[in-house]
Amino acid sequence: MEPPSALSQRGRFTWQGCLLAVSLVTFWGPPTTAKLALELMLPNATEGKDVLFLAQNLPENPLRYAWYKGERVNSTRQIASYRIDTQSNATGPAYSGRETIYPNGSLLFQKVTLNDTGNYTLRATKSDLETEEVTRQFRVYPELPKPNISSNNSNPVEHKDPVVFTCEPEIQDTTYLWLINSQSIQNSLKLELSKDNRTLTLLRVTRNDTGPYECESRNPVSASRSDPLYLNVSYGPDSPTISPPDTHYHSGANLHLSCHAASNPPAQYSWLLNGSLKQPTQELFITSITENDSGTYTCLVHNSVTGLNSTAVRNITVSDFVPTQPTPGLSDGAIAGIVIGVLAGIALIAALVYFLYIRKTGGSGSF
Repeated sequence: MEPPSALSQRGRFTWQGCLLAVSLVTFWGPPTTAKLALELMLPNATEGKDVLFLAQNLPENPLRYAWYKGERVNSTRQIASYRIDTQSNATGPAYSGRETIYPNGSLLFQKVTLNDTGNYTLRATKSDLETEEVTRQFRVYPELPKPNISSNNSNPVEHKDPVVFTCEPEIQDTTYLWLINSQSIQNSLKLELSKDNRTLTLLRVTRNDTGPYECESRNPVSASRSDPLYLNVSYGPDSPTISPPDTHYHSGANLHLSCHAASNPPAQYSWLLNGSLKQPTQELFITSITENDSGTYTCLVHNSVTGLNSTAVRNITVSDFVPTQPTPGLSDGAIAGIVIGVLAGIALIAALVYFLYIRKTGGSGSF
């Protein structure tokens, strides 16, 4: 008998080596009473690959092996047969030109297609014309291509537009998975999956839902992931802020006001003074202001995509007299402490004067 190395050549598996080893074991092995069986070297096959049905527990004194497509022996579905006494092959109506039957009853399928999925039956006929049959199924799956994500709207508006993602292409017997920010999606009221998981719906979009979004397709023989997809979510403008916070200015000073609001795309800014347009800019700058520049300054912010507006107001007073602002950080407690300290100092001075007077007069007399 050949050594185990007949199964490989320099570490590489070969159908020929496997079949040779099985044939030798069958020829020299002791008779067995076990039932005829089939072993599939690849029960789940990739389209275009080879598949080997390995016949096991062969009967004594076999006369003929025959293979059929399907669960039953049917002459119209015969693939091929092998006659042991004449060492001859014969093909049947179901033969495709890619099947090879071996003297030990095994069958090699080359370059399997999706249509090859199904049941296959081996019939072994003994010299006394008694027969044994065994059926085995295998499935062929495609090598999955890289998927891609299509979307009904990649530029949604916050709190307005739902977004529907679809994992393409649609392939039979394929499982679809979704990832958001590289994490498997979690149960959420804002997410909805189709029955086959191929479609993901984002019901309420916020500015934090930009992604990335990825889909993964899987079958028993392969898996592939799409490129990431990002959303450009339009939002805002939020309530603007005006800086600096000053409200009183001296005549002749320069007035510089800046307005900012979170918005995508960037917002359009305009300044109004007492309801009239002053400047269509984000920053307002007026040199040598006068009392005529006093009034209500309004920052108007507009987003051309969302169609939303937002405002902020600052009342500015310009005069020759600018009221002194309290010293920052001087609390009521600190002011009370200063008053108490002053009173204590006055009492100390009074006591010192009285002491000096008593000392000069020798302790006698009165005021």
